[in-house]
Amino acid sequence: MKILVIGANGTVGKAVVAELAQRHEVIEASQSRGPHRIDVLDSGSIRGLFAEIGKVDAIVTTTGRLHFGPLAETTPEQFRIGLDDKLMGQVKVVLAAHPFVTDGGSFTLTSGILDIEPVRHGANATTVNAAIAGFVRAAAVELPRGLRINAVSPTVLTESLDKFGPYFRGFESAPASRVALAYSRSVEGVQTGRVYRVG
Repeated sequence: MKILVIGANGTVGKAVVAELAQRHEVIEASQSRGPHRIDVLDSGSIRGLFAEIGKVDAIVTTTGRLHFGPLAETTPEQFRIGLDDKLMGQVKVVLAAHPFVTDGGSFTLTSGILDIEPVRHGANATTVNAAIAGFVRAAAVELPRGLRINAVSPTVLTESLDKFGPYFRGFESAPASRVALAYSRSVEGVQTGRVYRVG
């Protein structure tokens, strides 16, 4: 398969590339580094990437910023960070890129464990991740040409404990290499409308 990984320079993205490149042609794209640049917030940038690389059999997105902070002190602008970036960035990829995915191909988005396990200061993350899960379920019944769509919902990454560990007290972390297996399951499997949880 020819697979596009968006966010390929991130911790999860690198692990997904390493897992899938063993068996498939993987095209790496990111916002700031590498041979292929993409701004997932700009539909024109998304379509422009496909003018370079042509059609693909699968798209994986591992991008998205969130806001962490006390809800009572969060401004609407801060709350929009996750809505505009992690949620709408991935939604825009699906909306703009589905014509460039071959029949029966797939999308795999990224949500996160906080959609079902809220933590203090994580209201933005919980809202966004829950919305991604809802979008995947709804899009699965409407995408044309047999296209599939799933999401991977990982717990906190072992590699990210230095930064995010204080928000995830009591959570068992998972290494990015184990999280990458769930992306493989989505891309190389047959299911659609699923959220694959890695806890």
